[in-house]
Amino acid sequence: MSLEETIREGTEEQAAVFGVLSDPTRLGLLKLLCRQHDPDALCVNALAGLLGVSQSAVSQHLRVLKAIGVVKGERRGYHIHYYANRDKIGHCQQLLSAALSVEGSAQEESCDAYCPDRGKQTGKKRERKSSNLD
Repeated sequence: MSLEETIREGTEEQAAVFGVLSDPTRLGLLKLLCRQHDPDALCVNALAGLLGVSQSAVSQHLRVLKAIGVVKGERRGYHIHYYANRDKIGHCQQLLSAALSVEGSAQEESCDAYCPDRGKQTGKKRERKSSNLD
């Protein structure tokens, strides 16, 4: 697999996850729901009270979290109770980990290969340094 293919692999999905989690309220909701166990799912009223935001704001943020699959809802009487989809969160963790991986590749890329001017500048700097040593 080429470097370009490696970089592009999963990038769209990774960007979607980063985008959803970039909002502090959504991140707070997800963190709160991750602390709950399945029978302890929370309704919009409880989430709004715990986070100190309006019920409509919670509903809108839950809609976004549900769209990428990290949150699920279950009707219990008159209310829908929400909980973290642990399988999808595990997948998102893998995506984010892959995006932020700092492991070195066997093939390092050089700017000189893509920026011809840089290669010329590097050569000029070397010439100046060697002439200063004389």
